Amino acid sequence: MSDESFRVHFDRGRLDRLAGLVGLPDPVWVDELDSPAARERLAEAEVLITSWGVPRLSGERLKAAPRLRAVFHAAGSVRGFAADEVWERDLVVTSAADANAVPVAEFTLAAIIFAGKKAPFLAADASTAYRGWGHLSGYGDLSNFRRSIGIVGFSRTGRRVVEMLRTLDGPTVLVADPYADPAAVADAGAKLVGLDELLPRVDVLSLHAPELPSTYRMIGAAELAQLPAHATVINTARGSLIDSDALAAECENGRLFAILDVTDPEPLPADSVLRRVPNVMITPHIAGSLGSEIHRLTDHALDELARWLAGEPLLGRITAETFPLTA
Repeated sequence: MSDESFRVHFDRGRLDRLAGLVGLPDPVWVDELDSPAARERLAEAEVLITSWGVPRLSGERLKAAPRLRAVFHAAGSVRGFAADEVWERDLVVTSAADANAVPVAEFTLAAIIFAGKKAPFLAADASTAYRGWGHLSGYGDLSNFRRSIGIVGFSRTGRRVVEMLRTLDGPTVLVADPYADPAAVADAGAKLVGLDELLPRVDVLSLHAPELPSTYRMIGAAELAQLPAHATVINTARGSLIDSDALAAECENGRLFAILDVTDPEPLPADSVLRRVPNVMITPHIAGSLGSEIHRLTDHALDELARWLAGEPLLGRITAETFPLTA
């Protein structure tokens, strides 16, 4: 992992815990796997703990690690480093994506509640200041009571958001996901429907699908046109899920609102419509783990390492079969 990643992941207590589980080399971490010194250590490594900044585990690098048995990723997606040879070697690979889903779901719940009152957009529109609620128009129904909320993607984060929405008063929660189990969705507190059925019925649309070829711009002009006027689109997943130009057109004409923690491209060009209209709130990719939240990811990786050493089932394992559908 990178130097910055190592410093935010491992305080003294977590380093001591790691040292109690395995034999550590000196120095403890590297940010590359190609130098003679790194290759010498890689030749003896049985376990890698990885995070942001990990080099791609290519076939050449894996050949230099004949004793490697497991990779515990202290971050979310493994797509950036897991080459085909990782699965061909049948290495144990785990991800802390479930731990990273916690802050994303918390952020999304807050965004949904703010969307109900249109709070970010009212705050951005100076013309509404001090006029009183009775003079507000063009924002739709400012309420969080019995709203209809659409969740696209019953992922780790999507499921958590559905469960958290139980804190609201009487929401109707609809989920669109071709791979979800209707019973699991119902147990979480929602109803599984098709995307075309979901879109016309929701006040808030929240995206939680993985970034795959099949999900690229899955929300385009046709899908946005199906949303009711004054609906809010929330994206805390991947910017590529939305056609940015189509969303910009709908927001510029005032029909839709948006809360975007991710964009495509990221960052948006300085002259993007989405940057200047008051009915769009953009945050700089902060929904995921930051600050002390990163220790949750470290703890997840160390917990998985401890379970693996004890021969216990792993909670965040990624396999060759599940990899194609993961974020």
